[in-house]
Amino acid sequence: MDRIRIRGGKPLKGSIQIGGAKNAALPLMAASLLTSETLCLSNLPHLADITTMVHLLSELGVEVSMNGDAPGGGHIGRVFGLNAHEPADKTAPYDLVRRMRASVLVLGPLLARWGEAKVSLPGGCAIGTRPVDLHLKGFEALGAEIELEEGYIRAVAPNGLKGAHVLFPSVSVGATENILMAATLAEGTTTIANAAREPEIADLAYCLQAMGAEIDGIGTDTLTVTGKPSLHAANYQVIPDRIETATYAVAAAITGGDITLKGTRLELIDAVADVLVKAGVEVSESEDGIRVTRTNGRIKGVDVMTEPYPGFPTDMQAQLMALLAVSEGASMITETIFENRFMHVPELCRMGADINVHGSSAIVRGVEKLSGAELMATDLRASVSLVLAALAAEGETIVNRVYHLDRGYERVEEKLAACGADIERLED
Repeated sequence: MDRIRIRGGKPLKGSIQIGGAKNAALPLMAASLLTSETLCLSNLPHLADITTMVHLLSELGVEVSMNGDAPGGGHIGRVFGLNAHEPADKTAPYDLVRRMRASVLVLGPLLARWGEAKVSLPGGCAIGTRPVDLHLKGFEALGAEIELEEGYIRAVAPNGLKGAHVLFPSVSVGATENILMAATLAEGTTTIANAAREPEIADLAYCLQAMGAEIDGIGTDTLTVTGKPSLHAANYQVIPDRIETATYAVAAAITGGDITLKGTRLELIDAVADVLVKAGVEVSESEDGIRVTRTNGRIKGVDVMTEPYPGFPTDMQAQLMALLAVSEGASMITETIFENRFMHVPELCRMGADINVHGSSAIVRGVEKLSGAELMATDLRASVSLVLAALAAEGETIVNRVYHLDRGYERVEEKLAACGADIERLED
């Protein structure tokens, strides 16, 4: 199992190319099931989750072709052509779904286009822990019949899906995406109220429009979709990854560095940028992206609460905690989106951080320095928070189980090393 070794203490300077957004790319790939024509997606990142989705779509009758790389070398900006044929078996098997929760996003397109779908419940997750139940209630509102059997969601719509008013009791990105895709082929008009507003959802809606869907209210919490008998081919470019953008912004801040993040936009990380500025970091737009610098003293402590977009993203909570661990003063981070999202805390404390968790809040008392240690990654964002902490720490850090990292960060060692980090992957 691969590990990453980091010798910290070097200010990072240089530029990093930001890739396409994983959390936008996955629903866009699932949307290929909505049409018999080819959906061509560009700026796709080279990540384990993208590969898992390719395998899942291939199982479901989608012909996937990689049409080359965009300029820039490596895997930056890969282009996929996806052409969906009717699968003999409209089942998303447990073996693939357990690897990636976003696999449940094939449920809406399968149900809308062919009137039936069988999708494994996401691995290791009871209904309600992350609100898969909101997806199912939404489909029932559109006229689907849902059964749970032997760990699978079985959905049928023998008379096709019908437009309806779908009101989510709480904001859910995945449920919004699933119902939005299904509604594009439903008969009549569907209104999705209390819809999530993340940029990735707007990206999906714009792609669906390019495929011929009729959608109003993009970017708001109410989406109105007028169903069409079919959708058609389209070419679409995935938006830049705002979490990757914000993560490398923290890398600049935590090391006292100066990094230009290329191919991305400041508007995508407004909430994170606001917090960084309050903490004493300089964040500005540059000609080709965003420049992030910290040259004047230590980070100042700030209080943060994670919230649905446009609030501070839960996917940046662990990275910010690493930064605040070396701040001046105390900070409080409150996690309102997911339970069990503080699993990185014990590992940061092994490096000398002073963090105490009380329920859904963590009190972070900044220390002058962190020390290298042997660490264990527990999930995607936790793993990168340990890498960030290691970049600022004295001595050597080994981060184990970095397969989590590969799910969401493309060529992370290469990008950081190009800015002066002493970092390498150790292959077992």
